[in-house]
Amino acid sequence: MNFLIQEVSPALEPPRRKRPEWLKSRVPGGENYARLKAIIDGNRLHTVCQEARCPNVGECWNNGTATFMILGDVCTRSCGFCAVKTGKPTELDADEPARVARAVSLLGLRHAVITSVNRDELYDGGAQIFAETIRQVRASNPGTRIEVLIPDFRGEEFALDIVLDALPDILNHNMETVPRLYPVVRPQAKYERSLTLLNRARRRGFITKTGLMLGIGEK
Repeated sequence: MNFLIQEVSPALEPPRRKRPEWLKSRVPGGENYARLKAIIDGNRLHTVCQEARCPNVGECWNNGTATFMILGDVCTRSCGFCAVKTGKPTELDADEPARVARAVSLLGLRHAVITSVNRDELYDGGAQIFAETIRQVRASNPGTRIEVLIPDFRGEEFALDIVLDALPDILNHNMETVPRLYPVVRPQAKYERSLTLLNRARRRGFITKTGLMLGIGEK
């Protein structure tokens, strides 16, 4: 069998577009990156930047910003978009709030963001550790604004109230996607549950915040 092979002239090929600068990620490094990493490692802390393998870690850490991740580095859920380890957590460290507060002081943060893995095996989902972290950070850093990015605590209102009673400046909970995609993207979560959490915090007078991912099949 004979095949006709025709060579395409380079002049007929569509021009290759240069990738925009904002799409490129630099290899993590630099003086600020090294300093921040030393503080995180020295205080035996986790960050979502590392555990979720965020491609922007180099840029953020060089700017001296990071999101602390409390309650260990193993999540009880298995969201389809997340790179954090899934399994049965064993870590629950009562001294962690003090170490987060120390790291915030060393970094001189004016705005601290604290998130966590899901800890569905705990009766309060880790709410007490969240609340204590808020109190410790505020005691050591009275001028620092505190934002917490919390899980849904399985819809338990008492757990949310524990966090709110510690008076974070911003209550953040990510909706992530549209209701239709929850079974694939967030199989162990519920859209209405997350919406109710945000509504409850808002009714109590807190500044609320959420996040949505785009480009995963929503219409």
